[in-house]
Amino acid sequence: MFGSASLSPVGYRVRQLSTAVLLLLLTVTATTSAAESLWYTAPGADWESESLPIGNGFLGASVLGGVQQERIVIAEKTLWTGGPGSKEGYVTGLPKNPEQYAKALAQIQKTLLRTGKMAPEAVAEKLGHEPGGYGSYQRFADLIVDTDHEFSQISNYTRTLNFESGTATVQYDYQGATYYREYFVSYPDQALAVRLHASKPKRMQLEISLDIPDNRSVNWGGSENRIAVSGALADNNLQYVANLEVVTHNGKVSRQQNKIIVSDASDVTMFFFAATNYENHYPDYRGESAQRNLKNIIASFSGDYEKVKKRHIEDQSELYRRVNLDLDAEIPDVPTDTLLARYQHGNASAESTRALEALYYQYGRYLLIASSRPGSLPANLQGVWNKHEHAPWNSDYHFNINLQMNYWLADMTNLSETNIPLFDYVESLIPPGQEAAKAIMGANGWTVFLNSNIWGFSGTIAWPTAFWQPEAGAWISQHFYQHYLFTQDNNFLKNRAWPVMREATAFWLDALVKDPNSDTWVVVPSFSPEHGTFAVAAAMSQQIVSDLLRNTLTVAEQLNEKTWVEKITPVLDKLEPGLKIGKWGQLQEWRKDLDDRKSHHRHISQLYALYPGNQISPAQTPELAEAAKVTLNARGDGGTGWSKAWKINFWARLFDGDRAHKLLQEQLAHSTLKNLWDNHPPFQIDGNFGATAGMTEMLLQSHLDNLHFLPALPASWPAGQVTGLKARGNILVDMRWQDARLQQATISSVSDQQITLYHGDMRDGFQVLDSAGTLIKTKLQGNTTTFSAQGGKKYVVTPHAR
Repeated sequence: MFGSASLSPVGYRVRQLSTAVLLLLLTVTATTSAAESLWYTAPGADWESESLPIGNGFLGASVLGGVQQERIVIAEKTLWTGGPGSKEGYVTGLPKNPEQYAKALAQIQKTLLRTGKMAPEAVAEKLGHEPGGYGSYQRFADLIVDTDHEFSQISNYTRTLNFESGTATVQYDYQGATYYREYFVSYPDQALAVRLHASKPKRMQLEISLDIPDNRSVNWGGSENRIAVSGALADNNLQYVANLEVVTHNGKVSRQQNKIIVSDASDVTMFFFAATNYENHYPDYRGESAQRNLKNIIASFSGDYEKVKKRHIEDQSELYRRVNLDLDAEIPDVPTDTLLARYQHGNASAESTRALEALYYQYGRYLLIASSRPGSLPANLQGVWNKHEHAPWNSDYHFNINLQMNYWLADMTNLSETNIPLFDYVESLIPPGQEAAKAIMGANGWTVFLNSNIWGFSGTIAWPTAFWQPEAGAWISQHFYQHYLFTQDNNFLKNRAWPVMREATAFWLDALVKDPNSDTWVVVPSFSPEHGTFAVAAAMSQQIVSDLLRNTLTVAEQLNEKTWVEKITPVLDKLEPGLKIGKWGQLQEWRKDLDDRKSHHRHISQLYALYPGNQISPAQTPELAEAAKVTLNARGDGGTGWSKAWKINFWARLFDGDRAHKLLQEQLAHSTLKNLWDNHPPFQIDGNFGATAGMTEMLLQSHLDNLHFLPALPASWPAGQVTGLKARGNILVDMRWQDARLQQATISSVSDQQITLYHGDMRDGFQVLDSAGTLIKTKLQGNTTTFSAQGGKKYVVTPHAR
């Protein structure tokens, strides 16, 4: 608690600003990078499609901008029902009788090896579990501001969200005065900040309150200008606490029960802080009391709004500004919902179409910054935002593509720090994942089986078509290795990536089954996510495990882990890769040629090896690439939001920019809400992140040990430039193109290394100059150009004249 109102860090530190100075500051904020903003001319009514999201990885707030009543929906990522202490009894998905379970698993494996398939319901009956106390992400509170303004009497209403400053605003005129609101969630200060201003004195009469959901105990407290609330969730007794500080610079403030009354003010500032007693520590997941954690948050808080705002904008903009995408288009001066509606109805101009696509690209980066910061839990199915007590799919972590897709863009769009919550979370799953590996599969190492929560859930559920994917641990381990490839951080490789990859590999060295008919190692039971029957060696299963073992072998060789090299090599030599071409030219989804040419299923799991894997490429495996095209054409361009996002990445990896762009159009036209959130439906944030990753893959690829500039540039983007992209090798890349042809790329490497540039059918390759204009010696070999780069230096790359 803050203590008495007189000692409030807000109350005694907020400076009074003159109206002129304050208006100048607000105008600067409102106009900064206006091209990279969402804006609207009416308040939002629907949280899912119209709220403006702000966040700092821990706290997420959604701004609707109501006039008579503003309701800011607040979520805090550790406030969950379920888990240890749940009234439902926490069931982690592990078998009660491991010996009996092992017999059931062995019988299923035997049946599958003999018959080749089993119905999902039959397998789930034997291997699934009804989860108890799984829990759901919670709405923390609504911050409500009631005014005496009549919406019918206002004019000139605007509501904005600026990506670079991470700030939402509302402005309107009412009875001769202009009213302005500003909202942001600060990462440095761990606070939601709101400022309200009227252009004329004594115009604001406000009632400010907190609405707390009724599934928890509530204890009210505070002081004249502060509302304090604390309690515990009824389900699991998880503690929560929040403080709302309200300061009026030139009006009156008083407390009436659980409301703060502001009268005759022209400037009001609010700070909201929240905490729980959750700690991501197996098996209890409890730490210091919520009160202690809140005290730690506010211990160094200055209460000076302008300082808090300055720190916030510096923190936000440093991350956001690293990448800029210009598709040679000025965004038109129309509200975002109008711009989107024109796009969706096919009557947007070519320039406004490109402008919206560039805006959507940067929105993905903005959302990741807002929902994944060091120290927080990773971005969940809704990022960090939530209005529900029972969120869709619990707003949890699905490991059969959704969590992975959330982070595809992190390194490539130069936001490597946002990976840290993912890595922290995955490492926290290893102890329960080791229990799951042993209890369910009788194996060493660790894994999870499709989905998890913040309570370390690592076993199985009972949903027949979505309960079994023991490859989940292997898939998420890929992110550790890819992060190393992008950053070249050897300390990370040795101390974080290697232990996770090693233990995931240990699981599969025990869990793989030798097929007596083929004398090959296979995954069994195997299930292609949410599609078809259980089988032996479904394509995705084999591809993921192959990918893991190859990567782990590479790291073992690099770290001189000879024992692991000896363990992995013979298994990898006889591991089926899951890459078979079927009778109608498709890449098979299963080991047997069972694919239905008419299936339009949203999961296209057999193409893991195309993306995010790297085993399929037109440049290196043209026959497999052609089979991937056949599969994609058969599946079509429809699907859920995240499915379309995945297809953008697929077509980019196949060097088909026009088809990738068509999928981007499909996603914006049919799977995007007014606030540009991805629509599964319902809202699910992975599609936003996946689309930004796919657009990046259209512009730059580096997964085949070379830099490939503009590998999938669509005809609709004939000119443009991008700065700040990151390639594997810790190489930063800027590019400019005209007439659908690269004009110039500027690249810089952190360390000395050989850099290989892929130039495809450009016979003469590239010319490379250093920053002083000196010609750098290159080696032209086939369709690549290689040169020696010095760390810290910039090099200018241009195509040789035709």
